[in-house]
Amino acid sequence: MKQGIHPENYRPVVFKDMSNDDIFITRSTMPAKETIEIDGVEYPLIKVEISSTSHPFFTGKAKLVDTAGRVDKFMSRYGNRKK
Repeated sequence: MKQGIHPENYRPVVFKDMSNDDIFITRSTMPAKETIEIDGVEYPLIKVEISSTSHPFFTGKAKLVDTAGRVDKFMSRYGNRKK
């Protein structure tokens, strides 16, 4: 490894999956604006939208999220093209 190019400020950080409220502690240099207390110790908090505990590839559960009827809109436009 090259000397002098790696960050020195690795510290324990809590990552929180916002979709299922799962948390895990790991070391990171990522800056955090919030903190959280776990077992009497205060850690920097990084919020993430998706992690391995909620991603369909790792959980085996595929979800179809239909926001604002986009699937219905697509089906009404391009639905049954076989004539």
